[in-house]
Amino acid sequence: MVNAPERGFQVSEFEARLQRVQSLMAADGLDGILLMTEPEVRYFSGFHTLFWQSPTRPWFLFIPIDGKPIAVIPEIGAALMRETWVEDIRTWSAPSPDDDGISLLLDLLSPLSKRSARLGIMKGHETSLRMPLADYERLMASLPGLDLVDATSMVRSLRMVKSEAEIEKIAHICTIASNAFARAHEIFYEGQPFAEVFRAFRMECLAQGADDVPYLAGGADIGGYQDIISPPSQRLLQKGDILMLDTGATFDGYYCDFDRNYAIGKDDRLSRRAHDTLWRATEAGLAVAKPGTTCRELFQAMAKVIAEMDCPEGDVGRMGHGLGMQLTEQPSHAAFDETVLEENMVITLEPSLGYGDGRIMVHEENIVVQNGAPRLLSRRADQVLPIIGRN
Repeated sequence: MVNAPERGFQVSEFEARLQRVQSLMAADGLDGILLMTEPEVRYFSGFHTLFWQSPTRPWFLFIPIDGKPIAVIPEIGAALMRETWVEDIRTWSAPSPDDDGISLLLDLLSPLSKRSARLGIMKGHETSLRMPLADYERLMASLPGLDLVDATSMVRSLRMVKSEAEIEKIAHICTIASNAFARAHEIFYEGQPFAEVFRAFRMECLAQGADDVPYLAGGADIGGYQDIISPPSQRLLQKGDILMLDTGATFDGYYCDFDRNYAIGKDDRLSRRAHDTLWRATEAGLAVAKPGTTCRELFQAMAKVIAEMDCPEGDVGRMGHGLGMQLTEQPSHAAFDETVLEENMVITLEPSLGYGDGRIMVHEENIVVQNGAPRLLSRRADQVLPIIGRN
């Protein structure tokens, strides 16, 4: 088991995040931002709990143009929130369907409404409203003076660029998952139920030091897999299967997200070629993943190699994404995304292709963008498709 980084963050980390967002707010004329979703609330407060998995209670964090964040949360979370750097914590007894924090939000936001202030909320792609729509409509109807502004790009511009402490946590969980994959020849075998493959890998990640493995996907079939998102079945691994596992293990609230492919007992020519093509496509991505490159250009570099074997555009939509407190974050490495890479962005490179009779193969690595060559956080896959249990 590798040595783990310190859990949590120093107060200076949150002070720096607050200072950056308030500078952006001032430049855009925002008087505050109301946050309602777990990653954003955690990013600015340090409030880290699995209790978000319950949809029963809403949670709110208000970022003022001046001063520290203000938490408006159910009383059940007050003790944990007091352990963060947030000092102004306003609570109610929840659940309370008739008034789940609405009165407290009105007390907080009414002064802004009276002076026609501009309030930022998350409206963009991949955001959600984590409170009942009826409550949101009632809240906004009671605050007619507010000018609601989309703060999605502002918040994401901060979250996309990681601090050294964040990168350390992601690197740590990538090492843990890499160590688990390194034991593939010991924990996977011909005749193993596919569901047991998942169970064995989860157990190995936990044994290596992961906090959790909330995401694990994969596929296995003769000559290549067709589906990677269905739950694992009791089908036994067979000689000639191509097995893929894609893991999202976590440490201290930060994810890794990469996969590995294996042949069971024996490989085949097309699968070997697909694996080599994807490996070289990833190399092409690594060569251009530098500050100043756009995500579109990164996508095109990988797609050019994929075109040797498959349609360069494909139908997967993208070839990687951001990574951090969520398994997938912005940006997307896709033809539509003109986001410019910056130093200390943590991203995945995830080329995929179709081959044979409806088969697919996906390959993924995790990296941090640096001035110069990027730093691999996942342990680089072998260029040659590994064979488990070769006779």
